[in-house]
Amino acid sequence: MPRPRSPLLSAEAIVRAALALVDATGDFSFPRVARELGVSQAALYNHIDNREHIIELMRGLVFSEIRHVDTRNLPWEEALRTLAHEYRDCLVDHPRLVPFLVAQTVRDLGVMGIYEDMAQVLGRAGLDRATIVPAITTVDYLVLGSALELTAPEVVWSPPEGKFPALTEAIGDLGPPAHRSDTAFAFGLETLLAGIRKVTKAGF
Repeated sequence: MPRPRSPLLSAEAIVRAALALVDATGDFSFPRVARELGVSQAALYNHIDNREHIIELMRGLVFSEIRHVDTRNLPWEEALRTLAHEYRDCLVDHPRLVPFLVAQTVRDLGVMGIYEDMAQVLGRAGLDRATIVPAITTVDYLVLGSALELTAPEVVWSPPEGKFPALTEAIGDLGPPAHRSDTAFAFGLETLLAGIRKVTKAGF
């Protein structure tokens, strides 16, 4: 059988090429994806509808790596802690994708399942319906913010010598972005868990 004259295309190949561009440059476009794959831009539209479609497929691809957590057989704190870490682990290799993900509606069913698990765990923790979404949103802040920290410069604050002494002392040994991100995420998550314990015991 003769070889095809043009590369074989699939939605997965397109999405992986787009994700590689985002990881490397912080952005993607249909013309650039087509060049990476050695095809015409028009050929992409046989598999992808538009820019929003490809972003949602990137979301699904990144989160397809999440490990299933049997939250029903874990205490709620351990379940939420594990879910948050699994959620974050999917993004640490793709921090430049975060701005794209937060800018559009979540439609991927696999990702929706992560939020369903969190909602169930928070309900078991004793939060009422009105506070479950704010709690999930706070987890989002922690996960997405800590992922974005991985794109930050080595030096975040540069106070003038002799000024802002408390800040200068606090930033004296921050470490590289990956360490800062890990430390802040762990601190924020444990603070959130403590807050949930407090409000549920207080009966709010």
